[in-house]
Amino acid sequence: MSSSETTTDHKKIRKWAEERDGRPAAIRTGGKGGVLRIDFGEKEEEFDEIDWDEFFKIFEQNKLAFLYQDKTKDGKTSRFNKFVERS
Repeated sequence: MSSSETTTDHKKIRKWAEERDGRPAAIRTGGKGGVLRIDFGEKEEEFDEIDWDEFFKIFEQNKLAFLYQDKTKDGKTSRFNKFVERS
C-alpha cells in the first residue's frame, strides 16, 4: 500500500525533489508568481525554471502545502506530488 504525506518544510520539499532529479519550476499565468511545479528529466517547454528562493517565495505567498509520495505501492521511488492549500 502506498501513502502520501503533506509538508510545508522547505528542506524536506527540496530534498525530496533533488533525490528524484527534480528542479523547481513555475508556469507563468499572468497572476502572482505562477503555478508551481517540480520538473523532472527533460525540461518541459511550458515550465520556467526558477531558483529555490523564488520557488519558496511563491509557495509561501500562496499559502501552499506539498503533498507527496515517497514510494509507489510496489516499492519503487515515486515522483507523485501536488501543491495544495494549507489547512
